[in-house]
Amino acid sequence: MDLRELRLDAALALLAQAGSSQAVQQRPDCTPALQELIDGLCGLCLADPLTGLSSRGHLHAVLGREIDRVLRSGESALLLMLDIDQFDAVNGTQGAAAGAALLQSVARALGACVRPMDTLARYGDAQFALLLPACQAAFGRALAERLRRAVAHTPIPTGASLRLHATLSVGGAFATQAIRSTPLLWAERARHQLCQAQSAGCDRVSIEEQPESAVSAEEKSLLFGPLPPAENS
Repeated sequence: MDLRELRLDAALALLAQAGSSQAVQQRPDCTPALQELIDGLCGLCLADPLTGLSSRGHLHAVLGREIDRVLRSGESALLLMLDIDQFDAVNGTQGAAAGAALLQSVARALGACVRPMDTLARYGDAQFALLLPACQAAFGRALAERLRRAVAHTPIPTGASLRLHATLSVGGAFATQAIRSTPLLWAERARHQLCQAQSAGCDRVSIEEQPESAVSAEEKSLLFGPLPPAENS
């Protein structure tokens, strides 16, 4: 098949804008070039082009898998929603270039604080999300405070002489065996806590309390342990 017969202009333009190679244009009748095109487009769907973080769609797919893992393993996971305070004011007064520099700097500061197993994504215009698997309550709150402080202490160059300082509001919600959820509901609970932090004055953390499990160790053994041997009839 000659790829030149396909209408690939829009796809190639997207890859060129993202800085991908020009292999498809150089070898338009080569099957590996088509595979490279497909892989490149998939990469654009999984990543945010401005910050390089995971995309919102990719995060929701990961959340679904994490909910299943929590139900199987019993280990809780934490989803944090992080919003840059007063971002619209910066974008409006300093311009789009300053807003983009602010987002990229915040993304780098957040990325330097997370584990390889965590998933950090850009969730909205000035909003980020962070999934923390196998996360206990004390660790989650400590990390959320660390993220908030890291961004607050990061100077953000936006021009030859101008430097900005940003602050974050952070909200978080846990997924546990005791809470049956979906990615959308989990994200909504975390966003509710984010609104709580913003309502309290911004530049602070609000994390949903974990519910106490009413299931005893013996009951868990009966629910999730091996089946008893069948009785002879």
